[in-house]
Amino acid sequence: MQEYSVEITLNHPDDVLSLFGTNERHLKLIEENLNVIIHARTERVQILGDDEESVELARLTIQALLVLVERGMLVNTSDVVAALTMAQDGSIDKFVALYEEEIIKDNSGKPIRVKTLGQKVYVDSIKSHDVVFGIGPAGTGKTFLAVTLAVTALKRGQVKRIVLTRPAVEAGESLGFLPGDLKEKVDPYLRPVYDALYQILGKEQTTRLMEREIIEIAPLAYMRGRTLEDAFVILDEAQNTTIMQMKMFLTRLGFNSKMIINGDMSQIDLPRRVKSGLVDAMEKLKGIKAIDFVHFSASDVVRHPVVADIINAYEKDAPKFNLEEKSEGSDQAEEVASGLTEYPVIGAEDVKK
Repeated sequence: MQEYSVEITLNHPDDVLSLFGTNERHLKLIEENLNVIIHARTERVQILGDDEESVELARLTIQALLVLVERGMLVNTSDVVAALTMAQDGSIDKFVALYEEEIIKDNSGKPIRVKTLGQKVYVDSIKSHDVVFGIGPAGTGKTFLAVTLAVTALKRGQVKRIVLTRPAVEAGESLGFLPGDLKEKVDPYLRPVYDALYQILGKEQTTRLMEREIIEIAPLAYMRGRTLEDAFVILDEAQNTTIMQMKMFLTRLGFNSKMIINGDMSQIDLPRRVKSGLVDAMEKLKGIKAIDFVHFSASDVVRHPVVADIINAYEKDAPKFNLEEKSEGSDQAEEVASGLTEYPVIGAEDVKK
């Protein structure tokens, strides 16, 4: 028998489906995460549990979601995950405020908003700095939010184009041995960027803007000698740049431009003895006022709750894991370290072929 119990009254029975989710999946998610039992009725919700704190966290989570529902918002699984996370880290009082500012509507008309405090800090930083580093694990929304803000700036006439790039370095793979031309080799590595553009703009509009080179997916190596003015520039997977590549990229910044550099320090795939350009930049640039560093954590992961647990588990063993993960010496290590070796990324000129 559960020792603790609390009830929540629902003033609007019509809100039940949105709050509970299809087949009560939202409530089941809360039950699984907090080890409580939830009995849902048309006009009330009863929460039962052996632990008073868990029952209270469930109550806070449901009441926060209920505020969104009463405001006419459609609650989905990611919202439930965000509310659960913020309830557990003691910041649930700030949850509703995250939904008050809409960044932009996606291609289907749904509003895009930040889902965690870390994401809000990231968005605010991009609005107020010319160069922002977003550092943290996968699933925290770094790429998606950067692309969202880039499209927003383009639509508002704040910039004239968007430039997207990333190094094509993956553990255990070599581009030279992959089938196809340059575009076919690198396209799979750019799926997160394409997915974000398609969700925000739609596939047809994205294709049109790329054909007009308003959106350019540019090879990192081909950026030498260029000055990117009136542009919103995003470097993804920055942990896999070399020091020389990072320096080259950062010095492309022109007037009326922004640069966003995203990376995950736990996914460095560079050859052994090659220092990450992202690590080096963090050490050298942290004192420059116009540059900001935003660090995400597992609490900012807006995916299935178990993903945050997985990230935390790996982070505990990160030093040991990194040592075991590094391969033995590489013939190209010295060339890469000196900046002689570039890892190509598909460019707009290749897209049109």
